[in-house]
Amino acid sequence: MQKVTSQVWTDTTQRGCNPSMVITDAGVVIIDTPQLPTKAVAMRQEAESHGDIRYVINTEHHVDHIFGNYYFRGAGQVVHHQGVYDNFMEVTPTLDSFDYAHEAIPTDDPEGEAIFPDRATYFADPNKGHIVFTGDLTLRVGNHTFELLHTPGHTPGQIAVHVPEERVVFTGDTIFSECQTWLMGSNVTQWLSALDRIAALDVDWVIPGHGEVVRLEYISRQRANLLEWVQAVSDAVAKGWSREETVARVNFAERYPVDIGQGYMMNHIQTLNAGSLWDKLTQARPA
Repeated sequence: MQKVTSQVWTDTTQRGCNPSMVITDAGVVIIDTPQLPTKAVAMRQEAESHGDIRYVINTEHHVDHIFGNYYFRGAGQVVHHQGVYDNFMEVTPTLDSFDYAHEAIPTDDPEGEAIFPDRATYFADPNKGHIVFTGDLTLRVGNHTFELLHTPGHTPGQIAVHVPEERVVFTGDTIFSECQTWLMGSNVTQWLSALDRIAALDVDWVIPGHGEVVRLEYISRQRANLLEWVQAVSDAVAKGWSREETVARVNFAERYPVDIGQGYMMNHIQTLNAGSLWDKLTQARPA
């Protein structure tokens, strides 16, 4: 794992989100769990070498941030927003999250097959929230404060985790650093407000949901990316392009690569982003 500060670690090198941990004088706090089984088991072992795991915090409900919870059963309390609890493992109607988690095993974690649960076993106890909240929540663990800030946009239950003592914020997928942004069913207006809220924090380091750790200035890059997507699809709608034409012609694939292990999803991302924005913009137009 990458050492960000003396007490903060993250891993930006594996398929899935950037799973992270904060070591306090009263135990360890996990922020998002690895999607890959062997990575999740290894992270738990590493965390427990520093003390008891006090909390496992999830920043969103998408599979790459929560699937690893299964391997943290019995290790601290799971904490997430009501929106994460309500939408746990739901992504889009066309994507089965369990299958999506499993398809990564042969290519990215073949040794994980031996400990990958079957569907019934997994959903019997995926290790969902023990502490479920609305709005914001502040936790105190030893000498560290964990401010769980509701920052909806990418997902309804999205949170950022601000640790002022370390001058760091974990944003989840509110920020994709130097890689393709997944819009899916996002609310871009809320997402922009979320970026404003994060930008107001007094931090040195931003740990994104995907991609390399960045400084606070990167928020302007993420904002520009969102606005350019909206503008491009808005222009398409204004020209009278159909949904099919928009999906075929609005494409930002050249901007950034897809995050680790998901290059084959590039066309899916472009199609999903353009199509979902077209749906929202055309629904918003007056009759």
